[in-house]
Amino acid sequence: MTLPTRVLLVDDEVEFATTLAERLELRGLAVRVAYDGETALHLVRENPPQVVLLDVLMPGMKGLDVLTRLHETHPHLPIILLTGQGTTRDGIEGMQRGAFAYLSKPVDLQELLRTLEEAMEQGVQP
Repeated sequence: MTLPTRVLLVDDEVEFATTLAERLELRGLAVRVAYDGETALHLVRENPPQVVLLDVLMPGMKGLDVLTRLHETHPHLPIILLTGQGTTRDGIEGMQRGAFAYLSKPVDLQELLRTLEEAMEQGVQP
């Protein structure tokens, strides 16, 4: 298994983000959490993760805007979009903007782990 060791989880839903981060950490991943897009951009500049889990719908800077900004500075960083309220159109647009994958909430943990592993195996990290 080739899971990343450093994951940035970006989601404004505190309970969801905390729970998912704990579940990923129990599987040996180092997870940092940002609750908004600006904080996420700062954390990536400070110490780039190997993969980003990014909520599509957040107050302030939307997930697709964060995706665009991250790809300008870190074009090889795999970004997996997550949403509980987004549409298929959001997923398609995210993929066109360079997202590695698009998953719906509630996230199936095994599917998420497989997607993280695929991102690492395809060598899209810098």
